[in-house]
Amino acid sequence: MDVLIHLFVGLHIIGIAALLGGFLTQMKAMGQGTARFVPGMLHGAFTMLVTGVALVGLNEADGHHVNNIKIGVKLAVLIVILGLVYVKRDEERVDKPLFGLVGLLTMVNIFIAVLWT
Repeated sequence: MDVLIHLFVGLHIIGIAALLGGFLTQMKAMGQGTARFVPGMLHGAFTMLVTGVALVGLNEADGHHVNNIKIGVKLAVLIVILGLVYVKRDEERVDKPLFGLVGLLTMVNIFIAVLWT
């Protein structure tokens, strides 16, 4: 079971890398006002959602304690990110504050995962 959990943790990290990487590659365009949500950001957010839910289930099935409040907060933040990216995915330009909000929420989600023990 540990190998499966580690596999899903790796996939979860790949998802966050795709979401954050998509944001970071658009930083210069954000400064020019031409930033857009690239498909990798949407795919990364979906990957995070699926693997995160799988990780909760696998950890509970293995008898590990899961902090449900932390998971709920992370899920809420991810749902907001996913909603914003999904709704605005086809637009050629996304407003700077909205694009920045997605980047900020992505980093908030990372810090919640790492610092909330």
